[in-house]
Amino acid sequence: MKPSPTTRCATAPQFWRDAALPFIEARSIADGRKVCYSRHSHTFFSIGAITAGQSIYLHEQARFRIDTGTVVLMNPGEVHACNPLEDQPWSYRMLYVDTTWLTELQHQLGFSQELGFRAFSTPYSTDPALYAGLNRLYETLVDEQAETRHKHSAAVAFFSDLQQRLNPASQPPRASNQKLRRAADYIRAHCTHALKLEDICQAAELSPSYLIRAFKRHYGMTPHAFVVNQRVQFAQGRLREGEPIADVALEAGFADQAHFQRAFKQHMAATPGQYRG
Repeated sequence: MKPSPTTRCATAPQFWRDAALPFIEARSIADGRKVCYSRHSHTFFSIGAITAGQSIYLHEQARFRIDTGTVVLMNPGEVHACNPLEDQPWSYRMLYVDTTWLTELQHQLGFSQELGFRAFSTPYSTDPALYAGLNRLYETLVDEQAETRHKHSAAVAFFSDLQQRLNPASQPPRASNQKLRRAADYIRAHCTHALKLEDICQAAELSPSYLIRAFKRHYGMTPHAFVVNQRVQFAQGRLREGEPIADVALEAGFADQAHFQRAFKQHMAATPGQYRG
């Protein structure tokens, strides 16, 4: 399937998708100086390669200065952002992988069938082999001449190697705060509605003051910011289906299209129109 570039402008994001491989999506930025993100998270697993220059990588409560050759990893739900360093040129490639698909692969590699997705413990890696492998996979995915079967096999091979290098099956699962997870799950399930803080507190059985403080400490963003983030993710799915932007804005729970455009660009460093392609 032909990649779906949003525009030929060098600073605009380039997106690739293939209906035959619905579990993976690719994105690239040739000049990231004008691409700025607010803190955000995804429901899927994200992995990227810095192909030129340097940037600032915010991951949960940590801050890293990363450069060419670095591979960054974001588990589902982890708050992060990568932004330019003092207006220096930099470029990168990203892959977004369905969590269910990756979890099934983990089970095939020896992870307990009773466990869900096993999160990676490292936010980035400078392993040259991992960096080269990620770039090879990206090139394979966007290659219009490559067969779907070859692309699928390449994805399985790369993510199998990734698990063996960074996330062995013997690693214990990460602990989490159950009440905060309950609050996050409630937001995910009702993000398109007119949510009230009291509703979230009731679902989590936490007081408003504790929820706001603990939620931000755990997720790196306030419950309100988390709601907006979930609405943007909901909108991504509708845009991929080709729905009109104005309809998506209302369906996702935004007050108007202007608010939607602003929030979407903050989270995706691309307009809804660019993302839809």
